[in-house]
Parts: sequence; structure tokens; C-alpha cells
Amino acid sequence: MKELLFSVTANDCEWSYTKGTGCGGQKRNKTSSAVHCMHRPSGAHGYSEASRSQLDNKRDAFVKMCETKKFKAWHRMEFMRRTGEAAALEAKMQDSLRHIRIDTRVNGLWVETAESALTD
Repeated sequence: MKELLFSVTANDCEWSYTKGTGCGGQKRNKTSSAVHCMHRPSGAHGYSEASRSQLDNKRDAFVKMCETKKFKAWHRMEFMRRTGEAAALEAKMQDSLRHIRIDTRVNGLWVETAESALTD
């Protein structure tokens, strides 16, 4: 049986409402039906002015925000953090840093530095 690990709701977002732009008549320029959604924890944004309905645009902006790369990266990291996979990933990353070689430029020549300088 699956259990809900976490959820993202409208309460996790900051909302702003503006007047739409472009063609559509006088009503479009007078009502604040365009919606901007910003997910606070990830910083991901979504915007919609496709409909005359503010509610429809709010739903669309939320969906667009959820489809951004920034939100998906946050979601992936949040999932890993909550399931304990983040610690395993961090250990793998630290292990991989032990095998990095760093070269620096000294007097116009590239000089090899010791391996694992990043983990000391």
C-alpha cells in the first residue's frame, strides 16, 4: 500500500494577480484575471493569462509551475531527503570527489595537484 510522503498545495505558493495583456477587448484590460504562481520552497514560477477566468488561470499557473525544471529538481531532492536517499547520495558524491585530479596553472604551465584535495 502506498502512503503519501508529502504534498504541494496552493498554500505553499505566493500568488499575484494582474491584468492580462494583448487582444481581447476592454474587459481583459480592466479585470485582474492573469495569475502568477511562485512556489516558495523551490522558487519555481508559473504564469497564465489564457482564460478570462481567474480560477482557470490559477489552476493553469499552478500546473505550469509544477512542470518547470526548477520545481522538478526540488521535488526530486525533497523526495530523497524524506526517504533517506539524500544521505546515500551525499556519501556517493563524497566518494567520487576522492578520485578528482585538479590541475592549476603556474607561470603559464599546467601543474598537477594531489588527488583528493577536495575531501581533506
